[in-house]
Amino acid sequence: MDKVIRRFLMLGVGLLTFCAHSQTDETTTGQEDFSRYLEDQFYAGFGYNVLLGKPEGVVQRNLSYNLQFGIIKDIPLNQRRNFGVGLGVGYAVNSYYSNMVVSQNVNTFLYEVMNTSDFKRSKLETHAVEFPFELRWRTSTAEEYKFWRIYAGAKLGYVFSGRSRVVTDEGTTGFANDDIEKLQYGLMVNFGYNTWNIHVYYALNPLLKDGTALDTGESIDIRALRIGVIFYIL
Repeated sequence: MDKVIRRFLMLGVGLLTFCAHSQTDETTTGQEDFSRYLEDQFYAGFGYNVLLGKPEGVVQRNLSYNLQFGIIKDIPLNQRRNFGVGLGVGYAVNSYYSNMVVSQNVNTFLYEVMNTSDFKRSKLETHAVEFPFELRWRTSTAEEYKFWRIYAGAKLGYVFSGRSRVVTDEGTTGFANDDIEKLQYGLMVNFGYNTWNIHVYYALNPLLKDGTALDTGESIDIRALRIGVIFYIL
């Protein structure tokens, strides 16, 4: 696993170095070459996580939120520079609130569906390094800063921190949850005009590892559908 983490970090550093080098190449004696303009190289967004494939009796509660930001290398593929690809690296935090309560027992975890009167809040939370890949189409020009865009592609994430947290009348219990799948990947599309853009992400693999089940024996195969807004800068 340490080798995987090092590879992700090396890829992220490589992308950032490539971005910085490309920006230097596109300036000549301090003057920007407008024939080689780039767009949307930084992003930030927030959204709501919908849990799909929930076991019977599991319902979402509170606000299951997503926050994300990062940098993308814009690589136009045509002379007009309105079609290309984007390769990036970023950070995301996701929370999933529900009535599925997790408790820790030595080296195992117990998952139960409980009445909402028995606790205040129960959530899974993940922190991840993400690597988005986008196919990009837009109506921009070197002088036009308000334009339509449709960016579609995929995203790979590595969860470096995953935790469960339960709040009851007696207090708060939180612990690292090793049942959370480290590698997360899915399809995404971002579209909109000017500042406001819709972000949709559909996870292709479950949030928890294969074999994770409720105390009743029912398999937990939940995955995320993320809907929100995303902002692009530069």
